[in-house]
Formats: sequence, structure tokens, C-alpha cells
Amino acid sequence: MDATATTEDTRPFAWFRTLGSRGRRAFVGAFGGYGLDSFDYQTLPLGLAAITAYYGLSGGEAGLLGTTTLVVSAIGGIGAGVLADRIGRVRTLQITIAMYTVFTVLCGFAPNFETLLIFRALQGLGFGGEWAAGAALVAEYSQAKYRGRTVAFVQSAWAVGWALSVVVYTVVFSLFSPDIAWRVMFWTGVIPALLVLWVRRNVQDAPVAEAARATKKERGSLAGIFKPDLLRTTFFAALLATGVQGGYYTLATWLPSYLKTTRGLTVIGTGGYLAFLISGAFIGYVTGGYLTDLLGRKKTFLLFSVLSAGLIIAYTQIPAGANTLVLFLGFPLGFSMSAIFSGFGAFLAELYPSALRGTGQGFTYNLGRAIGATFPAVVGFLGAGGAMVFGAVGYGIAVLALLGLPETRGRELL
Repeated sequence: MDATATTEDTRPFAWFRTLGSRGRRAFVGAFGGYGLDSFDYQTLPLGLAAITAYYGLSGGEAGLLGTTTLVVSAIGGIGAGVLADRIGRVRTLQITIAMYTVFTVLCGFAPNFETLLIFRALQGLGFGGEWAAGAALVAEYSQAKYRGRTVAFVQSAWAVGWALSVVVYTVVFSLFSPDIAWRVMFWTGVIPALLVLWVRRNVQDAPVAEAARATKKERGSLAGIFKPDLLRTTFFAALLATGVQGGYYTLATWLPSYLKTTRGLTVIGTGGYLAFLISGAFIGYVTGGYLTDLLGRKKTFLLFSVLSAGLIIAYTQIPAGANTLVLFLGFPLGFSMSAIFSGFGAFLAELYPSALRGTGQGFTYNLGRAIGATFPAVVGFLGAGGAMVFGAVGYGIAVLALLGLPETRGRELL
């Protein structure tokens, strides 16, 4: 059947079966889009050391590449959220995937730092927009009791894309000199183009979203999420997203360089250490999704905010020569910092009505990304390593934001 099932299903992966055939195709499209979004994003952090050397960049300039991507992605995410409410989740998903694909490939042809900065900024428009459309699409097909874990599995695609990028990084930097290898990394970003064609032929919006576009006069309106009944929600949801992403992107942007420079690891060694981190990340995404359904959205955010803050400090304060400890601590660090993201898709979807869902999710998540993106730049000027503990401040902000938000577990989407 095409509609979301309503009968009880207690078998493993019931969350997937109850999506219905249309919902399962939507899940595959959103999962693929977000995974390849991650793959294209990670081409910069993985190649950052080589890019820095090639152009002779300062730490601040290198950090600016990452920060610019994230700041501009906020514009893309907000715009895509509005667009998703106006023209549909699926059409917006296609547009955003195509955009981040084109500009990732163009980054590989950049003749100078300024051009690379511009292309990376434009890549950010698509990078920011994909999540807003994909998360809303899958949330609207999901049963309330399974929504947390279902959208979390979409979120786990980030770890899959990240893992794929590390494999490609290891191969490319082993085969080519650093001066050309970072360009090849960007050129591999063409892969998502194939997904656009598949989504166009196989994925449709959920009935609840189609009905909202057909009957609601106010849809895709930024003004709508700032009206009195939603203003408090919008403010605190954006603050939550700011804290969580500030902590995460500090680590994601600077960890590869930190492992190579501060810890003195080779390309192969860096890939091995990142494998522990990414394995933890994938399991964290999935586990966090189940926990957000079992414990509730707010308790799960609180739990992993505290764990992530403590682990990021511990990870960067390990003394020289203790690289084995760095290796094993990467697993719980990746687990906690990813598990906290698992609840976002379901939580933000449940905070907004269908006619404003894409707009609300797109605005709050991506405004948080833009503000949180200043954290990597600060670390760039302070120096990677010990300064990365600055990212732990973000998790404290997330805890404060939870005080202003309601618990939404079990809420039906209207």
C-alpha cells in the first residue's frame, strides 16, 4: 500500500515496512541525498591540509573555507525550506542535490583561493537545502511511534557518506601527489548526479504535504514561523541547532588536520583513526533514533549534549605519544556527537504544521548551522588541537535551549 500503514507491526525494522511503498522510495531518495551530501561536504576537510599547502593559506584562511560553506548553507537551507512548502519536498530535493554536485566538481578546477572560496560557498547552497527537504519528506511518511528512528536512519546516511569519502581520500592521496589529489577529491563529487535522475522518476511527496499545498493559503512563509504562536518555538529550536552544530562542525572541520599535524599521523593512519570515529557515528545515529522514540526528544538531546562536551575535551587533551588512546576514544566521540543529531528531523517536524514544516525546519536548523559555523573559524585563528575544546561550549548552549521547547514524542503531524 502507498499510504503509511496504521496496523501494529512488532517485527524488526517495522519502521521501514510501515512507510508503504511510496514512503520506502522516499526514504531511499532522502538517505541517498543526505549520504552524498556528506560525501561532497567532506571533500574539503579531508583535502584541507593539501589545499592549505598548495595555496599557502594561513590557519584563519583555511578555517574560512569551512565557515563560508556553512554560513552560505544557511541561506540555501532556509530557501529550500520555503521552496519545499511551495513546490514540494521532492522537487526541492532534486534541485539541492544537483546544486551541491555541480559546485563540488567546480571546486576541483579552482585556479586560486578566491575562486575556490566562491565555488565552495555556492556548493553550500545545495548542501544546506538537501536536509530540510529530505527530513520533512520522510517524517511525513512515518508513523508517530517510529518517526524518531526512521528519520534518524536518514541522518545515519551522513556517516555512510563520510566513510565513503575517507575511502576515496585514502585511495586518491595514495595514488596522486597532494597538489593534484585534492582536486581529484572534488571531482569525485559528480556521483550524486545519478541520484537526481532516480529521484525524479521514483519519489513522490507524502499525501499530508500534497494536501497542505492544495488547501493552505499560508505555506512557505518565513513570516508564518515568527507569528506569536510559533515565535518561541522558532527561537529556541534555532538556539538548539546552533549549539549542537557549533560543537559538531568544529570537530568535523579540523579533526583531519589535527590528526596529521598535532598527532603526526600519515594519510593511512588518519584514515584508520577516522574509521573508528565514523563507525561510532553510524551506530550513534541509529541508536539515537531509537532512544529519541523511547526516552523522548528532549531527554535524548540532554544526554548526548553532556556526553559530547566531555568527550571532545578529553579527546583533544590526550598527551603526545598516547595515540592508541586517541584511536579508541574516537568511537564514543563519534557515537555521542552523531546520536545527538538523530532527533532533529523528527523533533523539528513535530514542532511545525505541514504548511510551514519545511520552512520551520529549514530556517531553524540552518540558522543554527550558520551561527555554529563561526566556531571552526575561531579555532582556525586560535590553532587546532587544544582550541577545539571551544566546540564543547556549543553543547552547553544546546542544553539551555531545551528549557524553552516542548516534548513532542508521539505527536501526530497535521
